[in-house]
Amino acid sequence: MKMGEGVEQAIHSVAMLSGLSGRGVLSAAAIAEFHGVSTSYLLKHLQSLSGAGILDTVPGPKGGYRLARPAEKITLLDIVLAVEGPAPAFRCGEIRQRGPNPVANHFFSKPCNISATMLRAERVYRAELAKTTIADLGVQLAEIDDGSIAARGCAFLEIHERKTAR
Repeated sequence: MKMGEGVEQAIHSVAMLSGLSGRGVLSAAAIAEFHGVSTSYLLKHLQSLSGAGILDTVPGPKGGYRLARPAEKITLLDIVLAVEGPAPAFRCGEIRQRGPNPVANHFFSKPCNISATMLRAERVYRAELAKTTIADLGVQLAEIDDGSIAARGCAFLEIHERKTAR
């Protein structure tokens, strides 16, 4: 299974926004700069995250993005679904019913066993993503960080975070 790079960008962006102060926002341009990605491409995903209720958008020249709910309440599955949509990764086209020499319709009364297996795997994959929150990622990062990663993020936020009235 291959996800678009927008999923990676979205997860990193949400993780970064979890480090903002209570009244802080970051512009899409600042988030894109920090991650070295295209602002216009990232904006598409930030808008999807906003539409899904993961991010709040603050309009205006001092506006930007911030989390719409606590990092403990945002799962990786929430982000993946916001960016990629809710459709399963595997979509059965019922090719078993095509081609020459068709067989009787009663063989197709149950879902294709390939499709059923793929959908079971997707449920496991989604359940795993639903177990991990943005806050969990922060804890995991803190366990391996010697302080360099945190310092980099804090220095960037110190320069680029915009304070707004909440």
